[in-house]
Amino acid sequence: AIIAVGYRVNSHRATQFRIWATQTLKEFIIKGFVLDDGRLKQGKKFGRDYFDELLERIRDIRSSERRFYQKITDIYALAADYSNNTSITKDFFATVQNKLHWAITGKTAAETIYNAADASQLHMGLTNWKQSPDGKIQKSDVTIAKNYLSENHILKLNRIVSAYLDLAESRAESGIIMNMEDWQKFLNQFLDLSNSPILQHKGIITAMEAQLKAETEYETYKIVQDQLFESDFDKEIKKMLGKPKHK
Repeated sequence: AIIAVGYRVNSHRATQFRIWATQTLKEFIIKGFVLDDGRLKQGKKFGRDYFDELLERIRDIRSSERRFYQKITDIYALAADYSNNTSITKDFFATVQNKLHWAITGKTAAETIYNAADASQLHMGLTNWKQSPDGKIQKSDVTIAKNYLSENHILKLNRIVSAYLDLAESRAESGIIMNMEDWQKFLNQFLDLSNSPILQHKGIITAMEAQLKAETEYETYKIVQDQLFESDFDKEIKKMLGKPKHK
């Protein structure tokens, strides 16, 4: 009833309430529980319950089907002082994918796409796509940098993220409080300790340039793909036509 009234009343206080209620409900729906950071920061500050719930979240992130770099951003979002509107958060979210790609390939995500997308190559240079290995490559597949990585790169990326999650879990178990700035520094320190190169710039290819290159190559590749592609129906017909006739 209180929530219903809060969504009907028009005032500054009601607006603030709606923002809080929406964020809280969203968190509960997604995670199944709400981590009350405000309460935990008072009195005894961060008690064992806080770190137990934090640990549960980290393990949930580990087992999720989220992309590699999204798991890193999900960990960052567990920061004790997390806010999605700060410049440090926007910078972290904007650079984390490129930092991971750079660590394993020496290229940003955009550079990976731009350099690998080639209509003259087998599968247009892709090593993986949504309907791989036998299905068609779609336009949406060619603008995902991970789809151009080798199996070795994927394994290395998986190891890096897995080790990062191990350390995040260890910190929660040890009761170490991590703020946004801590997680930002932690990623660079972690990559440095793992002897991975650390991206210090924005790259020489923009995301828009990479997308344009990949989609242009795809339009050329699509013509050949449509001509050569055999659906399951086509394969069955070919089998039937190839069978010897019984007398």
